[in-house]
Amino acid sequence: MTTDDTVTTDPKGARRVRLSAGDAELTVLPDNGCRIGSLRVGGTELLRQGASFGSFPMVPWCGRVALGMFRNGAERHQLPINHPPHAIHGTGRDTAWRIAQAEADTASFTYDLAEPWPYPGRVTQVFELTPDALTLSMGVETVGDSFPAQAGWHPWFLRNLGRGGSDVRIDFSADWQEERGEDHLPTGRRIDPLPGPWDDCFGMPDGVDVTLTWPGELELKITSRSEWVVVYDMQPEAVCVEPQSGPPNGLNTLPRLVTPIDPLEISTTWHWRTLD
Repeated sequence: MTTDDTVTTDPKGARRVRLSAGDAELTVLPDNGCRIGSLRVGGTELLRQGASFGSFPMVPWCGRVALGMFRNGAERHQLPINHPPHAIHGTGRDTAWRIAQAEADTASFTYDLAEPWPYPGRVTQVFELTPDALTLSMGVETVGDSFPAQAGWHPWFLRNLGRGGSDVRIDFSADWQEERGEDHLPTGRRIDPLPGPWDDCFGMPDGVDVTLTWPGELELKITSRSEWVVVYDMQPEAVCVEPQSGPPNGLNTLPRLVTPIDPLEISTTWHWRTLD
């Protein structure tokens, strides 16, 4: 079901799906990788704006795949090198998604896996908005052979909300950090978490739990049952907290097979409260 006031088009014909609940407003851009184009709470934008930013889904892999190559059993596959010398962040963010449902506070979208991904399948993403939280869910199914896959999200949260307040503070407790090599891939060693700045993957066996605090303005807690999260805070405009189903290069180092009877499923909830 789709309501006329939920789905609109911009002057270039690109679709926008707008959800609202209380004073929270969400805009999803299905023609731009089904990314979140805007998340506003009480009129304040939380995400960095721009066609490459907002918050995009990472699927069917997350982060970097070493040299763009992975194996599925005896078969070796080469992915496009879109972040030399590696392949990064999947194909979902570069794909137009179909609108399956769009109502006032809930929407779902799908797209079919196709070239350059070597296996047929389907991805579904669901958005559920309440006045104080957003829950994102994603599923990956095969329509043929089993294959390794990952899924997650890459939000770009504004470092400063632009209301005269302080920059955001990132708080979390991780059991380990994946040691990052000079090639920006995990070395395979787990080390004690280091202080930032970060472009690093952390392990949280009890589930992802990261809090962003804009002092005196807003607190946003990011949780997921998944145990992996990448934290990136090396740009002046934004910080990223990326819950995902496996570590970078996990198609090779920790493959999770999607089978006809066992799809890959992941979800995350962002819960906020105002502090002013």
